Amino acid sequence: MNDTEDRFTGLKPSELNDAERQSVVTLAMKLLSIKHRAGKTLSSPAETRDFLRLRLAEYRNEVFGCLFLDNRHRIIAVRELFQGTIDGASVHPRVVVQHALEVNAAAMVFFHNHPSGVAEPSRADEMLTRRLKEALALVDVRVLDHFVVSADESVSFAERGLL
Repeated sequence: MNDTEDRFTGLKPSELNDAERQSVVTLAMKLLSIKHRAGKTLSSPAETRDFLRLRLAEYRNEVFGCLFLDNRHRIIAVRELFQGTIDGASVHPRVVVQHALEVNAAAMVFFHNHPSGVAEPSRADEMLTRRLKEALALVDVRVLDHFVVSADESVSFAERGLL
């Protein structure tokens, strides 16, 4: 077997038992974590979307977090900052700004999950994003995107023109 051969082509999830499925998810998370570790540049929205979907898909409660980036959009840190209930999480702009300053971020990408399975941003999500963007602008930190993630889909505020 050589390096260009794909051992997973043709493999179907229905052919895997629960332990094998969990192993595949664990392996995928390790691979995506390598691509999203400190110092790496965000190479594509699709890759970031996949990373976030895998990271948040199993959560039963809402979680809000941030990708903290330097001025070349290299990852400084990935942090889950707030945990909530099944349908919401309280997010405090002051805490988000504190974390951005702590790691010396120049830019950020927000993310949160919708455990309901529907990734459509709510009016509250839009208002929160606007408040966070305004607060971070005061300390010269750019907001690049906000992803709303469910197990099956994700929505990018930037792609929707909501930033």
